[in-house]
Amino acid sequence: MHYVYLLESVGEPGQRYTGLTDDLKARLAAHNAGRSPHTSKYRPWRLVTYVAFNTRTKAAAFESYLKSGSGNAFAAKRFW
Repeated sequence: MHYVYLLESVGEPGQRYTGLTDDLKARLAAHNAGRSPHTSKYRPWRLVTYVAFNTRTKAAAFESYLKSGSGNAFAAKRFW
């Protein structure tokens, strides 16, 4: 499975991150361990939601959509 996930910083409210992974537990642990340069300064992170896809292509397309203007508005209304 391929997962598109949304994280929110516990330490810095308002900081959010959207990503894509094949191993959700390991990726969240990596974010919280500081192994991701973009998210290390806003640790710790909590998982808000995730969506599972059976192909990486579909997951990548949905991640790209969530990072677009209309996708960001959709996520703000439906996920956050």
